[in-house]
Amino acid sequence: MSSPKRKQWKKAELKPGDTVLKDAQPTDIVILVMGPHGVGKSTFINTTAGRTLTKVGHSTESCTATIQHAIFPYPYDTDRRVVLVDTPGLDDAYADEVEVLRRIAVWLAYSYNANLKLSGVIYLHDISQASVMGRARHNFAVFNKLCGAEAAEHVTLATTKWANVKSETGQRHEQQLRDTWKDWLCQGSEMAKFTDTRQSAWDIIDSVTKKQPLDALRIQREMVDLGKRISETAAGNTLRTLLEEQVVMQKRRFIALQISKEGGDNRQANLKETEDQIYMLLGQIQTLKTRRKGILGFFGCSRK
Repeated sequence: MSSPKRKQWKKAELKPGDTVLKDAQPTDIVILVMGPHGVGKSTFINTTAGRTLTKVGHSTESCTATIQHAIFPYPYDTDRRVVLVDTPGLDDAYADEVEVLRRIAVWLAYSYNANLKLSGVIYLHDISQASVMGRARHNFAVFNKLCGAEAAEHVTLATTKWANVKSETGQRHEQQLRDTWKDWLCQGSEMAKFTDTRQSAWDIIDSVTKKQPLDALRIQREMVDLGKRISETAAGNTLRTLLEEQVVMQKRRFIALQISKEGGDNRQANLKETEDQIYMLLGQIQTLKTRRKGILGFFGCSRK
């Protein structure tokens, strides 16, 4: 029987239409695949499976608006299944970051509540990017808090899109990423390369399956064991801080546009776009249980 806290979690966070793994088997090898939008998560999954199981995006709009499951037999033991969980990126310009976090968090909490253990987590990063910057920084910062240092040895940090860079460039970027990820690597995480071949994909999967399944990610313990809402978790608090930073940046841009005398019709359009962006961000912050009235006052904004 579920504990009262677990019943409270289901009522508070689970929504109709949420994607969860309802037909999990005790012998399943379940691996969470995460990373920024456009990094190649679906390509990695389809290459591993040897066939198309999740849609690959070739446009600017995300194809992974929701969580998808790619399920196929484990080649070394066909009585077992591999379940690769394709997750949306928190940095996706077409998605609400808070809603993306909610979907991932609900999937994880539901699974943990059902006593399903992850075999590991694979985080993908585009090797053409030497460091974690911009919106991708949001993705990794929240990922960091979502997993927690205690799960580091079950995390594989894999680079993708090696065909898009020269060998020497890729090697230089790889070393820079080692410096960026040094804390994770010191805590037991591994780095790997996905070179668009099935062999490289399975090398990464094998590095995950050779370890014992992890007990829980930090956000799973927070939501299920401690009964926290998503807004109260370390990942939720981090995302709220990042969104508030974006509001500050957009507010500065709005003021600069107001002061500027140039631009004509484009200036007015830019002002409207920036204002809309501010209120969109404020709406996401409100969803994370931050008092909107206080934020509006702080930034000097009011909309009637």
